[in-house]
Amino acid sequence: MIRLFIPHDLAAGARLDLDEGQSRYLAAVMRKAVGDAVLVFNGRDGEWRAVLAAVGKRVVTLDIAAQIRPQATGPDLDLVIALVKRARLETIVEKAAELGARRVRPVITERTNADHTRVDRLQAIAVEASEQTGRLDVPEVLEPVKLEKLISGWESGRRLLFCDEAGDAKPVLEAVGGGGAWAILIGPEGGFSPAERDRLRALPYATPATLGPRILRADTAAISALTLWQAAVGDWR
Repeated sequence: MIRLFIPHDLAAGARLDLDEGQSRYLAAVMRKAVGDAVLVFNGRDGEWRAVLAAVGKRVVTLDIAAQIRPQATGPDLDLVIALVKRARLETIVEKAAELGARRVRPVITERTNADHTRVDRLQAIAVEASEQTGRLDVPEVLEPVKLEKLISGWESGRRLLFCDEAGDAKPVLEAVGGGGAWAILIGPEGGFSPAERDRLRALPYATPATLGPRILRADTAAISALTLWQAAVGDWR
């Protein structure tokens, strides 16, 4: 059944209008009609069954019928990713949503080739991936910041898994231990600079880890690190 992420509050008996894009998708693309059912969620109120009450050219109206699943959230995991080329960054955001990351935080490093991205586009990709994978929330995609600014304002109590391409750190499955709030840091295609590596290794909350003997592209590294973290201390256990 079609799932849609919507901003509205959800409760039995509520009637609400979808935005023009979602209305067009249901009416023109999927050819849904009055009486057809869809699933909706907003990241706060769980998942609900809704019925199309009216189908217009620009607006589709839903009647919220019954809750299917109560709200649940996954692990408190951020993916911190150095900006890379657009196509690879979009893949990373999509897979981060599929693999359960709660936030995606782009950063600018000394060897980053780009200094900006379309966060609205990345957020839309995160929404679509969440709709398709059955998540009850959508990861937030934050605006890019410089790596030093991110470190300076680091959240107390959040541990950082620093994927270090130097290869002298422990493998991820050996380096990660304990639950709680975590972040995974993936560097740019050119790797971290020596100064950045020294800075990261000096952080008391950072744990360096290796992803193996081969040099991985940023998207492969992000997917691998998220998968290994989920298997070790996430909600795959």
